[in-house]
Amino acid sequence: MFSATSPLPPATASMTLLVAAVVVHDRETDRIVLLQRGPEAKFGRGLWDLPVGKSDPGEPITATAVRELKEETGLTVDPADLRLAHVIHAAHGVESPNGFLTVVFVTHRWRGTLVNAEPHKHSRVAWVSTREIPEEIVFSADRVIERCLGADGPGITLHGWA
Repeated sequence: MFSATSPLPPATASMTLLVAAVVVHDRETDRIVLLQRGPEAKFGRGLWDLPVGKSDPGEPITATAVRELKEETGLTVDPADLRLAHVIHAAHGVESPNGFLTVVFVTHRWRGTLVNAEPHKHSRVAWVSTREIPEEIVFSADRVIERCLGADGPGITLHGWA
């Protein structure tokens, strides 16, 4: 226990990693933005994934979502246009031995043109029909994208918990 005079504990790898992901959904064409992880990816090499990334210290999760989407795809979104869609809580991960929490948002409004803004991390970015989502996708078994676009409201997926 820490008192007001005790120094704060140092940040350690024992903390749960906070992550944001965004489902950019074009209602008119029923397509979403996906990126394919590159050959140097620490996790999921070659798999398709949503625009996703780690939260910086002191950064609100909506700001993480907006920043990561822009950094990876060139698309910009207003935080007010993000809707909470799903939460993934895993007991462990590649860069997070003590677990990660991914907050997944959906947006139907964005600005810009889709580009592979991080070609050193991703092989491709693409608009993909929701009816043709690749089988080689992160969390495919959990149907996270389908759940995010469903009418049931926000849900949760648990990985690796007893």
